[in-house]
Amino acid sequence: MDFDESYDVVVVGGGNAGFSAATTSAQSGADVCLVEKAPLEDMGGNTYYTAAAFRCCFDGLPDLLPNLFRLDGTKGLPQELVDRVEMAPYTKADFHADINRVTKGRADPLLAGVLVDNSREAVQWLMDNGARFVLSFNRQAFLVDGKYKFWGGMVMNMAGGGKELFEFHHNTALKNGVTIHCSSPAVDLIADPVTSEVIGVRVFRDGKLRTIGSRGGFILASGGFQASPALRAQYLGPGWDLAHVRGSKYNTGDGHTMAKKLGAKLEGNYSGCHSVAWDANSPHASGNRELTNQYTKSGYPLGVMVNLDGKRFVDEGFDLRNFTYAVFGKEILKQPQGVVFQIWDVEGSSFLRKEEYADDVTTNLRAETLDQLADVLVTKGLKDREQFLRTIAEFNEACINFQREHPERKFDPSVKDGMSTQGTERSLALGKTNWAMPIEKGPFRAVEVTCGITFTFGGLAVTPAAEVVSEITGDRIGGLWCAGELLGGLFWDNYPGGSGLTMGTVMGRIAGKEAAERAKSRTTE
Repeated sequence: MDFDESYDVVVVGGGNAGFSAATTSAQSGADVCLVEKAPLEDMGGNTYYTAAAFRCCFDGLPDLLPNLFRLDGTKGLPQELVDRVEMAPYTKADFHADINRVTKGRADPLLAGVLVDNSREAVQWLMDNGARFVLSFNRQAFLVDGKYKFWGGMVMNMAGGGKELFEFHHNTALKNGVTIHCSSPAVDLIADPVTSEVIGVRVFRDGKLRTIGSRGGFILASGGFQASPALRAQYLGPGWDLAHVRGSKYNTGDGHTMAKKLGAKLEGNYSGCHSVAWDANSPHASGNRELTNQYTKSGYPLGVMVNLDGKRFVDEGFDLRNFTYAVFGKEILKQPQGVVFQIWDVEGSSFLRKEEYADDVTTNLRAETLDQLADVLVTKGLKDREQFLRTIAEFNEACINFQREHPERKFDPSVKDGMSTQGTERSLALGKTNWAMPIEKGPFRAVEVTCGITFTFGGLAVTPAAEVVSEITGDRIGGLWCAGELLGGLFWDNYPGGSGLTMGTVMGRIAGKEAAERAKSRTTE
């Protein structure tokens, strides 16, 4: 078959996974083309909207120090700051345990092993190519007794967040000779009628369909289906068409559709997704390219969340934030009108991150007393003022009782501190397991949040080498790989924060190397 263009490797999708695949292929000697649905000014997939945090194994702070930057762009950290950091190593056993715990043991063990075993190398590859990583002081550490105590195993992010991560990937790909076509949605894969191997892709560009061939193969990295209200309602269930989209509006399941036409096997948690507490006043159908991840509202472990009926509905402190934030969006969506309030007193408010809760980012509802705060919340949709006040009063009484019974316990937001509502004399039907401090000192503060969907967990079945598997034969589909949020089978119901980007780079690099090697072998035949 004659094609309009032909390359060694073709990548579909221009986010972290797609660019990791494209650049790795190019560095392996391949002639690479990346096609992207969005125009350049809207490019970057979900990557652009992230905090650009990567979870990887590491041997303590000394392992990371040679590659770290300061926020001002200077490489290296001053010794006086290093001396104030408390950070435990994050081992392969730790990573596996976190995956198994949050996915309830459902994660594909082979894929989990690929992620864990390659996580450090993937991050180092980014660093070696010029990515500027900083310690996540604002996201993953609390200042306790003069020390920055890091928690949860995830300790680094790109200096400029998702915006810088995309710019890094885009510039690195161009530097390595990757051809990039924006405003070029892929609409169909072309299979050889005899061998069934994938040999081409149809792309709509400049007002007409074009065909692109490849000697090595095609890497699908076009994301999930979270930006399609119809697919959300179909797979995730009723009400999910009402969720706000955190990231790219272009992730509408195109890769699923194209691969399924070829008989690709669908795999994973199709009724599950990554969804968070998200600003209720955010755009509905896509993220905001200026504020991006700042619409996240992750300060709930420091206070409580109540629905419009004035009742709590989750244990806000059952685990560290980066192991709960991806599931609480689902619980929020179940509440009346899919909207709830996060509540703090003056002490809880002091721990809130400015990038999420500053007055130029969100609408803070403030009052000097709880009675006055209840009046404010009524104007925002609170249906039962008295129930709200009872909820807070009962919560406070349970906190105070626990402190009286356990004077040895101390509040520490950097660990699961065991400061609970569940005492011997008094407890709540729905307790708070950690960080339960009474909400009693004014001024008080509330923020209105809803469900923001990040990405979907159901995707394509792949081998550990990122090869897409056929539903018909159970074998790999020749010339077709998958990486990023289109990959199914790894995350179920939840995920360890920061592991999505890492898996995108890990599987993108594996697919990129495999496709480049296939192109070389077929060129020399």
